[in-house]
Amino acid sequence: MAYVFRRWRVLLVLNVLTVAGFITFWAKCNTRSSVPTAAGPEAAADGRRAPGNGTSLGPGISHEVLLKRLSSLEDVVYRQLNGLSKSLGLIEGFGGRGKGGLPATLAPAEESDAKYLWEKYGYNAYLSERISLDRNIPDFRPAKCRKANFPRDLPQISLIFIFINEALSVILRSVHSAVNHTPAHLLKEIILVDDNSDDGIFKCVSVEQRKKECVDGEIKEQLKAPLEEYVNKRYPGLVKIVRNQKREGLIRARLEGWKVATGEVTGFFDAHVEFTPSWAEPVLARIKEDHTRIILPSIDNIKHDTFELERYENSGHGYNWELWCMYINPPKQWWDEGDTSAPIRTPAMIGCSFVVNRNYFGELGLLDSGMDVYGGENIELGIRVSVSPSFLLFQLSVPCGLEWSSGLSRGPADE
Repeated sequence: MAYVFRRWRVLLVLNVLTVAGFITFWAKCNTRSSVPTAAGPEAAADGRRAPGNGTSLGPGISHEVLLKRLSSLEDVVYRQLNGLSKSLGLIEGFGGRGKGGLPATLAPAEESDAKYLWEKYGYNAYLSERISLDRNIPDFRPAKCRKANFPRDLPQISLIFIFINEALSVILRSVHSAVNHTPAHLLKEIILVDDNSDDGIFKCVSVEQRKKECVDGEIKEQLKAPLEEYVNKRYPGLVKIVRNQKREGLIRARLEGWKVATGEVTGFFDAHVEFTPSWAEPVLARIKEDHTRIILPSIDNIKHDTFELERYENSGHGYNWELWCMYINPPKQWWDEGDTSAPIRTPAMIGCSFVVNRNYFGELGLLDSGMDVYGGENIELGIRVSVSPSFLLFQLSVPCGLEWSSGLSRGPADE
């Protein structure tokens, strides 16, 4: 169960254990000081205290009281951490709208306020701000995947998210989801690559308020200082932010993240994803078996209007004569084997979601930094890997359990 602890909880536990140790030490010392010495009938002849269990005498703190104090301390720390998101107008915890991947809705009075952000981002960003950063989502994996066991000594992964002018709530939900559902000992770091965002959000949200009260000087750049302050306090040392000084586009933004990554494995994602539990172990296990594998986690869909989770069926990736990447039916051999948890060997890939050994990716020549057209990366790397003698390009159909929303932001569109 410790695998699913968020990293801030690890820090919290360490602090709680320190306090618990101090309280226990103090209690024992207090108990010992109240035990009779050589004056009573139970004293030993040499004046030392008679042996005992050390708990039956004195005003020591009971186990129940200690637990209550620790619980109270945890509540205080959690409220302080939760206050970080509240200052941004966001929500933490596992309840609220959209929990369990169910569709979330707005009240009629909120619809007019939501219109501006919907037009701005192309998805219901106003609703996203009212969905918890920690919401749980359904597990669509086959039963066999849930029963699989994986070694603990898997390689660490650096998660690289790229974005430009993305809604802050969507970025932070991606980060929270990754931390919540990636075992702490496997998550080396999270790298946020900002492809020169120039986005600001009006302090006044509704159209009517903006016309009456807001001016250009009242724009709050949430993706600058507020984002940095939040991740530095919420996940100290875990999240890094890379700022491109000019707009580079999808490919070069990903490469900037790769340059600063220190994990043995790198995972590349758009910054509008939500991970399911146990997504990382099957990916990292296959790369540990063979470092030349490129893994494409299974993808479902998050609807852009209600943030409802929608299951996508198993598929491979191919391309047509126009070299446009497309979903394809898994090969007949895969169906004949009857194992829906097995990986699908596929000739193409999707650039917004793939995992690869960092050094091997460098040996391949990375992605072509000269590409300026969206979609080229889906074909280029797949072809380059498929013609090499060590071809073994995998898409993990379901076991990885990665959820993302194709209806959300386009990410850093190539120029």
